[in-house]
Amino acid sequence: MDETVLKKTPLYEKHAALKAKIIDFGGWAMPVQYTNVIDEHKTTRNCAGLFDICHMGEIEVNGPQALDLLQLVLTRNLADQKTGQVKLSALLNEEGGIIDDLTVYKMNENSYMLVTNATPKDRDWAWIKSIQEQRGFDCVLKDLSDETGKLDLQGPRSEEILQKLSAARLKDLRFYHFCKSHVAGFEAIISRSGYTGEDGFEIYALGTVIGQIWDKLMNVGADLGLKPAGLGARDTLRLESGMMLNGQDMDESISPLEVPYGWIVDEEKEFIGKTALMARKTSGLSRKLVGLEMTGRGIARHGYKVFRDSKEVGIVTSGTFSPTLNKAVGMAFIDMDCSVPDTPIEVAIRDTVTAAKVVKLPFYKREKR
Repeated sequence: MDETVLKKTPLYEKHAALKAKIIDFGGWAMPVQYTNVIDEHKTTRNCAGLFDICHMGEIEVNGPQALDLLQLVLTRNLADQKTGQVKLSALLNEEGGIIDDLTVYKMNENSYMLVTNATPKDRDWAWIKSIQEQRGFDCVLKDLSDETGKLDLQGPRSEEILQKLSAARLKDLRFYHFCKSHVAGFEAIISRSGYTGEDGFEIYALGTVIGQIWDKLMNVGADLGLKPAGLGARDTLRLESGMMLNGQDMDESISPLEVPYGWIVDEEKEFIGKTALMARKTSGLSRKLVGLEMTGRGIARHGYKVFRDSKEVGIVTSGTFSPTLNKAVGMAFIDMDCSVPDTPIEVAIRDTVTAAKVVKLPFYKREKR
């Protein structure tokens, strides 16, 4: 891997100083682990982990018709969204396939911030911008990605740690809501959400100061067990919690009706891709993304084939060993007639066919504390 040609976040030197293992993640030099994946995973589940998420994208949409544009390009109905609220939605192509699953922050009456996944960010921008220009919506789009830093502080002690550095009353910040405040003396947006299944926060600030916020969080969190966590733990945490990875569990060939995203599709409003999506629904879906649990030995990995009674019925999209549950789990697209929980299936692991079964998602759900 040639790190000199990869994009780097503002925190790259800090990862290098911590001797993190760096990998190429969609063209970014990102830390996959600092100690090891299981340690960072369990630390996040039991205490708190700090993640560098600066590679994700942020797009500002401002103007009198900002809402009109977003209503057309996104599946979720945003008409009732309140200022300070965050909503998950899907951006579809004309064929009803998922370009991205992104979050929408309502900053004020005519102002929104979209937070995109890293890999499809440029595709998101070009698609939304082209529709805005073609339809003549009276609003302005601005790509904030290069100037914005983003941290995820996740785990049961995250509120206690962040409260030491923020004037915001975090106890009053509801899930999937945000506030503007200061963190370590710097202006920041703090949202209560995340990609791990734990309580936690996302912190947005200028990329020029995000390193100082990282240092201060690590300092005040040290006695409370906070550790940096890499993409490896982020992946095992999200998979345990039944959260999908863009580009792996879904892409532009897959509709939100084939994955657990039917709830973010409002069929009562118009949006790009709706006609194709409804046609797919009417004709009947042939496959469904399900959870699977290995009952035999081995780990299901991305791309492994799934069988039932020697007939190929699906393919694994994600798989890992769950440090929390101490078993191998995964997600797979399965023929509809094999998608019922407890259906016995087999996964082809190299030259061996290993027993598994279909299970409900998520695999892990945190206890309310």
